[in-house]
Amino acid sequence: MFRTSALLYIIAVSVLLACQRQTPSAPVTPTEIVANFPNIRIDSSAAAFGAGPCEPSIAISPTDSNIVVAGAILDRVYYSSNGGITWKKKTLVSPYGVYGDPVLLADTKGDFYYAHLSDPNGRSGGDPGWLDRIVIQKSTDGGANWSQGTYAGLRHPKDQDKHWLAVDPRDNSIVMTWTEFDKYDSRDPKDKSRILFARSADGGKTWSSEASLSQLEGDCLDDDQTTEGAVPAIGPNGEIYVAWAYNNKIYFDRSLDAGKTWLATDKVVADQPGGWTFDIPGIYRANGLPITATDLSNGPNRGTIYVNWCDQRNGTNDTDVFLSKSSDGGNTWSAPIRVNNDAAGKHQFFTWLAVDPVTGYLYVLFYDRRNHEGDATDVYLAYSKDGGKTFVNAKISQSPFTPTKGIFFGDYNHISVYNGRVRPIWTRLQNGTLSVWTALVRLK
Repeated sequence: MFRTSALLYIIAVSVLLACQRQTPSAPVTPTEIVANFPNIRIDSSAAAFGAGPCEPSIAISPTDSNIVVAGAILDRVYYSSNGGITWKKKTLVSPYGVYGDPVLLADTKGDFYYAHLSDPNGRSGGDPGWLDRIVIQKSTDGGANWSQGTYAGLRHPKDQDKHWLAVDPRDNSIVMTWTEFDKYDSRDPKDKSRILFARSADGGKTWSSEASLSQLEGDCLDDDQTTEGAVPAIGPNGEIYVAWAYNNKIYFDRSLDAGKTWLATDKVVADQPGGWTFDIPGIYRANGLPITATDLSNGPNRGTIYVNWCDQRNGTNDTDVFLSKSSDGGNTWSAPIRVNNDAAGKHQFFTWLAVDPVTGYLYVLFYDRRNHEGDATDVYLAYSKDGGKTFVNAKISQSPFTPTKGIFFGDYNHISVYNGRVRPIWTRLQNGTLSVWTALVRLK
């Protein structure tokens, strides 16, 4: 709960919304649930290609849920001490460079990690040092100050990309998975991509040697035939789970010994018809890469593994959000469950999944066009209190926006949840301005 009184909280939100109020949304269908959660603009700037805030990530501290930290490309940091009502902003710097793909994680002590791509020489694409490692910086004061960073995956001249983090609540160790390219964007069939793993047992000071997880290697074209989308998750007993996309399928691997050994053969979670890259009108680049999460609560679904993704199995004009789950450690998987509950023929895309570690409830964030013709887009939150059997869909954005294909929107949105406090984060475009938003969501 907020430490301020309920009255002060309502007053603060009302003032903010009066300053940041968006235009009213279009009428909705009678079956749609509109959740009137306050929307908070975190940052905005002119929508120059690749320069505006987008591709955001967010994390709530498990020791004090008033403390929330977020990031956006290329090097933006945002931090809040009142649950996301107001934010401070700074620029992240590192001797290894800061080049986007922001990933925020809070560990069990309430320290924050910001993982990102590297650019040690500051010259970006074409420079031999660009993408030479994954950099991880740490804050012990709620996002105000950051270490210079450590790194994993320095395997020059190979390129390191598309990483994510998870924390083991038993011992506070940090795990990371990502894609390694022999040479990013290479057309040479000899150049391959693979999924790598590293672990830190000392709060991010040092990282283990890299382990390769994927038995099948992909190409280096950053497309359907590339191995990508590795998001790790930790089970109740320290199991490490990770799924990724490749060649029209979602693959899965696990380790039961802190990453020392992995399955001899990767398992298939589900088919992904059409692959993980697809076209969305108005979006420069879209994907349906999977997100892996586990139930760490003491509820009836403790230990269940969930994998969430998008694909176009129902047609190129009908992108949908899906979920598959396993209750036996990833040995078997349920048939895909369609998360969005609208009629056929509309796009839902850029999904992200989080499972509340206290309640076990599932929260799935995605863009949604069910209410509009054309490219106008809302933000939806689907939530499940029964382990993914059923979902309630709620529109959480206060007004739609219309993206433009010439403006880079990033490759993902994100969401963090803890004990009923839900903080989604997303990008919108309006009047030539890119902005990053959250919503003050509380569900119990």
